[in-house]
Amino acid sequence: MRLKPHQTGYVASKIGIDLANAPFIKLLKGKDAVVEVCKRVIDENLAIEKKLDAKVEEMLRENEEEIEIQQVKERELFFMIKKRLAPEYGVIMDYDERYNEVAHTILDELYENYLIDYNVNDNQVRNVIFKAFKAFANAYDEIDDIVYEKIKNMKKRYIPGSLEYELIYEKLYEEELRKRGMI
Repeated sequence: MRLKPHQTGYVASKIGIDLANAPFIKLLKGKDAVVEVCKRVIDENLAIEKKLDAKVEEMLRENEEEIEIQQVKERELFFMIKKRLAPEYGVIMDYDERYNEVAHTILDELYENYLIDYNVNDNQVRNVIFKAFKAFANAYDEIDDIVYEKIKNMKKRYIPGSLEYELIYEKLYEEELRKRGMI
């Protein structure tokens, strides 16, 4: 999933906002309870992918000499192996399919825990969740570029990767998300 672990709260918040704004959905225990479940489901999904990534990394380390001899591009090999192992781990590599699967899981969790009620087809509610994922994914690169430019144009210079840089980045990133009504 194109999400990084620190972004799951943002996506969960976007889903909560979109569900709260949908005229055919009623949040029975409030937006915060919905966001909490959404974040948990997304985090669990990312944790599975992290296990898959760790297995691929392990395989690459075990075959490091062979990779060097063959002069294979490690990044390409990583994704080839990941794609091959993904079904074993239950990881869907296509983003749209994966967002749809996670949306389905979120909907099931919300309904089974009596957090939402609706009087429309399940697919309409699932589409609200799916579209929230897509909106976040589509906005990510644009927001990242905006934040990068803001940091670059600041009087004080920050070193990418430093704690100070990361804190400034997160603050500006959240500001951009707020401007767009995503959190």
